[in-house]
Amino acid sequence: MKTVITYGTFDLFHIGHVNLLKRAKSLGDRLIVGVSTDEFNQSKGKTTLVPYAHRAAILESCRYVDLIIPEQNWQQKRPDIVQHNVDIFLMGDDWRGKFDELSDLCQVIYLDRTKDISSTAMKQAINVFVQMQKDFL
Repeated sequence: MKTVITYGTFDLFHIGHVNLLKRAKSLGDRLIVGVSTDEFNQSKGKTTLVPYAHRAAILESCRYVDLIIPEQNWQQKRPDIVQHNVDIFLMGDDWRGKFDELSDLCQVIYLDRTKDISSTAMKQAINVFVQMQKDFL
């Protein structure tokens, strides 16, 4: 059985997330997704609109995902790979080169992101919309 693992915040779940998960699952038999906890995101200076428990529940309902684990810190990836007998570590290409040191444990793959879609862009658009509403009133 070939196991794939990926990590992310998965805030504002969108088609880019679906594409990543579908492509990740196509590379193996089992897909594990590490979902960044709210506390971990705060330590990275990120805020999420959707709380961890909700993001994890959304991902659990996805047919491509076999197991959800909480991502609580940067250092856990190596032990996660060993514990879950991971064959492929996969991330979006915006992380290219950042996790190459894990290649002594498994294959490391960086997939191209879905063009013109990201949670950050969605949040920025929401902020612009909210500001326009305030300015209009």
